[in-house]
Amino acid sequence: MLRLVSLKFGRLYRYVKLLFAASLLVVMLLNTHSLLASFQRNELTERRFLSLNKCPACFGTSWCRKFMNGQLSFEGWGRLRLLDFFNVKNVHFAQYGEPREGSRRVVLKRLGSNQELAELDQKICKRATGRPRCDLIQAMYKTDFARLNGDVRLLTPDVVEGWSDLVHCPSQRLLDRLVRRYAETKDSGSFLLKNLKDTERMQLLLTLAFNPEPLVLQCFPSDEGWPFAKYLGACGRMVAVNYVGEELWSFYNAPWEKRVDLAWQLMEIAEQLTNNDFEFALYLLDVSFDNFAVGPRDGKVIIVDAENVLVADKKLIKQNKPENWDVWYESKFDDCDKEACLSFSKDILCSRTTVDHNYYAICQNLLSSHATWRGTSGGLLHDPPAEVAKDGRLGTLLDECANPKKRYGRFKAAKELREYLAQLSNNVR
Repeated sequence: MLRLVSLKFGRLYRYVKLLFAASLLVVMLLNTHSLLASFQRNELTERRFLSLNKCPACFGTSWCRKFMNGQLSFEGWGRLRLLDFFNVKNVHFAQYGEPREGSRRVVLKRLGSNQELAELDQKICKRATGRPRCDLIQAMYKTDFARLNGDVRLLTPDVVEGWSDLVHCPSQRLLDRLVRRYAETKDSGSFLLKNLKDTERMQLLLTLAFNPEPLVLQCFPSDEGWPFAKYLGACGRMVAVNYVGEELWSFYNAPWEKRVDLAWQLMEIAEQLTNNDFEFALYLLDVSFDNFAVGPRDGKVIIVDAENVLVADKKLIKQNKPENWDVWYESKFDDCDKEACLSFSKDILCSRTTVDHNYYAICQNLLSSHATWRGTSGGLLHDPPAEVAKDGRLGTLLDECANPKKRYGRFKAAKELREYLAQLSNNVR
């Protein structure tokens, strides 16, 4: 009986898939003219498509000249707006060209789904007028995004605390760094908020509240050795970042030596974000295989989704000395039945100087046998060679890093795991 039911459901599933494919084909045939038009025109030169008409309720304008000059164009099937239905994250691949440099691949992001962007517009309107629809440009001047006028000297923690993960517990040092490195102004380099134009201040604050990823990339740039994609610029509600390479998931079944090297790099990233000379701890709150990518030439692992990064200022913690500030904090293992689960307390991350969160996140969600993704299990280091499996050290370290059995076991296991992976991949540092 169970087999009969499963067969019926299997056939039903195939019929639904065929029906959907047929429907999609019919729609494409009925819209042949508009499909051809989509291939012929470059929508990345259109103000409305870029939502430039909504500024200052946008992410910036530093790259608008490049967009308007036709230096950016969607790749291949990315030109078909019909396929946007499947592109929920609103992430696109495009070619960017310079006259003397040729073209290269870049990634374009709207920083949210169409629904999330529509909800943003509604929130702005409701706060300004009490109605869900309004003139966005006029409404922006009546919201919290416009409360910091030209007379306000600094962006202070009391204004933006809790607006997003980036500023869940902001220090003045972090906010000064954010303003000083803000790329959507011609006068960058000053930490004084009053040096920004009214529209630039509003764009900065809106980005900080809606999706602070561009600000993370600007504050901690790849040019200075931080493991993030390079921020290029914005036009309206379209942000451009450097294309890194294939996502980490593409290497799930790569040769063992390659996977060991990638695992070592991931643990090095966890260490760098946790302990660095700047005394900023950057905690990754969303860790999954599609949030990392690998460079095709240098094989370097880079974070390509930095929306959910919490920054804690260790200098401020040491200065304020909150309760238990110097007690080592061990993250609690979360054995849930979903993909990419993590258990954490933002308030604790903000109040301790020694935290194992990043090691825990990388080990549990990417490397260990507890990692599950797209129907697979076993993590990036699945199926090790016989001699490695027989030795047992790798499995022991991964288990202790993901789900420690000893007090402070994860701290020790993470350190030993980094060293052991370096040894396995001949990356002795």
